[in-house]
Amino acid sequence: MRGMILRNTLIAAALALSACSSGDEGGAANKDADPLAGLQITTARAQAAEGVPLATVPGTVTLPPEARVAVTSTYPGAALRVFVIEGQPVSRGQPLAIVRAAEPVQIGGDLARAQAEYTVAEQRSKRLAQLASEGIVAQARAEEAAALARSAGATVAENRRLAAMSGIGRDGTMTLRAPISGRVAHVGVETGGPVDGLTAPFIIENASAYRLDLQLPERLARQVRPGMAVDVSLPGSDGPVAAGKILSVAPSIDPQTRSVMAKASIGAAPGLVAGSNVTVAIRDMGMATGIGVPAGAVVKLGNKDVVFVRTGKTFAPRPVTVAATAGGQAVLVAGLKAGEVVATSSLPELKAMAAE
Repeated sequence: MRGMILRNTLIAAALALSACSSGDEGGAANKDADPLAGLQITTARAQAAEGVPLATVPGTVTLPPEARVAVTSTYPGAALRVFVIEGQPVSRGQPLAIVRAAEPVQIGGDLARAQAEYTVAEQRSKRLAQLASEGIVAQARAEEAAALARSAGATVAENRRLAAMSGIGRDGTMTLRAPISGRVAHVGVETGGPVDGLTAPFIIENASAYRLDLQLPERLARQVRPGMAVDVSLPGSDGPVAAGKILSVAPSIDPQTRSVMAKASIGAAPGLVAGSNVTVAIRDMGMATGIGVPAGAVVKLGNKDVVFVRTGKTFAPRPVTVAATAGGQAVLVAGLKAGEVVATSSLPELKAMAAE
């Protein structure tokens, strides 16, 4: 009797263990069937995009070589007043500073003496010319007087030119003015400080146009050509802030960086200053369409750009080619079709699953 009870107890225990094992296997099977359980994955549908850029590359804003103009003083002296500060916009002809120097006073005196000498020489030349025509004096004396008058006139003209260059006032002051409209990039003098004739106390930048220095990857060396359009975006901007075109592309590849240098011209825009880093989209009018997805949907898997495309109840990684990224959107030119759905969240978890 006792043996029968023990036998029944062992059978019941075995059945219970079997049931538990079956339940665990069923749970594992369910988990394997739905590896995304518990993930809150948001998605976005790929859309056709127009005007696809050939590529986006980093760029540095620079000034054209002719955009910077130095303002110098014709004569050394002392700055009586300084009217501008660095960064201030100025218009052409606007006063920058007043400088007093001793030499302009001397030039003013030289001009007055030269004018007096010219008047005397001219009158003598006219008198001798009259006497020569009457046969009273030799013609040679009249010609010599005329030559002296011309020499005195040249001296007057030169002194007038020097006086006009310096903008001399009666008290020996000169006004330094902006030669172009733009922005004051450098102020190298203070009120009461010295001004010499060799160092530029002011530098004015023409801020109406800029240049871009671009570093193109090797794969774009033969694709980018002068005349192609470019759009410039600032960090954090929703879209392009300026437009321009490619001016030149270097004929050779840098052996160290494996890149090609290019230059582009762009117009002025708020926020653009020389030296700032920007994102530049290069547009080839031959490439008209692409696929747009949120920029956050594109991740690196190994050394490739991928998106996770919904396939049934799962998401599979798919390599894509990114042409440009701007305004929170990535434009793809290979790997995805319009209408396909991609994951935009839980991407680290999806990457981990893909790596298993």
